[in-house]
Amino acid sequence: MDIVREIQTAVRTGKVIFGSRETITAVANGKAKLVIIASNAPQEVKRDLGKYCKISGTPIYQFPGTSWDLGAICNKPFMIAAMAVIDPGESNIMDVAKA
Repeated sequence: MDIVREIQTAVRTGKVIFGSRETITAVANGKAKLVIIASNAPQEVKRDLGKYCKISGTPIYQFPGTSWDLGAICNKPFMIAAMAVIDPGESNIMDVAKA
């Protein structure tokens, strides 16, 4: 599976939330179906998201690129340390949760 293409499809056709604070809120509220976190995200963000995802049972995917890479893939002019998939749309992004 091409994770870059699936992320782009989810952003284009589904509902995605960007940012670590918003992602933590979405996980805590049970809205997030999948969390994607950049490899260079701050340790406290990784720790907090890991804790909330473990409690809620939300799968978390460690994106192999940096937050700049994740921002570029999502066609945003800023870094994205973490993002939450609320609705995958036409993408198969949820398959990374099973891998």
